[in-house]
Amino acid sequence: MSQIGARLAGVELYFDDLRKAKDFYQETLGLKITLEEMGHHAQFDGGASFVCLERKGAESYPSLDKAVLFFEVPDLPAALATIGKERIVQSESSWAVLHDPEGHSIFLLQKPR
Repeated sequence: MSQIGARLAGVELYFDDLRKAKDFYQETLGLKITLEEMGHHAQFDGGASFVCLERKGAESYPSLDKAVLFFEVPDLPAALATIGKERIVQSESSWAVLHDPEGHSIFLLQKPR
């Protein structure tokens, strides 16, 4: 099978409470909104890709409830201190996991130096 050179372009997650989700990704993770339709979706700049949060039921096609997002951070200990260690579910020296408001796992990875 030939490779097509695909790369991650973005991720979309579905939420019951879009406002709470938007606040988490904007305030806790520090992502910047690039596109928004109030009550429908909010799209964030994820660096080389995007993260889109959408209100459940906004589209006619169903989505799966499970998702994991991976974010590289330049200084993992500093990121954990900023977020608050009480919000961290599990961590090792090069990664940590926290959950967004609907329980999606967010992996923070130490960016290679």
